[in-house]
Amino acid sequence: MFRSSVPLLWRLKKSKYRLVGTHCSSCNSIYFPPKTFCPQCRRSGKIKEIFLSGKGKIVSFTVIRVAPKGFEDKVPYVIGIIELEEGALISGEIVGNIEDIKIGKSVHSVFRRIMEDGPDGLIHYGFKFELDD
Repeated sequence: MFRSSVPLLWRLKKSKYRLVGTHCSSCNSIYFPPKTFCPQCRRSGKIKEIFLSGKGKIVSFTVIRVAPKGFEDKVPYVIGIIELEEGALISGEIVGNIEDIKIGKSVHSVFRRIMEDGPDGLIHYGFKFELDD
């Protein structure tokens, strides 16, 4: 089984645990995960970190019925692309009743357990998306 490194998780903690993206004030683009320079403006863009709301709508999704190694006990589950209110696109698991998941439905982010690196390894947490009522 894959085992993660603590230093890598530490470097990615802002985007994994706080839903931090970046905003380019030159072209008004928003990115997640954060970028160090704007892909639109190249180096001329002015980038600053922003907190994303976690609210958005489902743009696309698929139901996973045959899972990759390490996720076999989670099937079926849904992976989707969410367009956040700020405009950034983010992929993630959508939790809830599979029958209720539809394109265009509103969702919000929730902080949940993602996976474990075996019984003695790291427990990975991160964002999933839950349907709004």
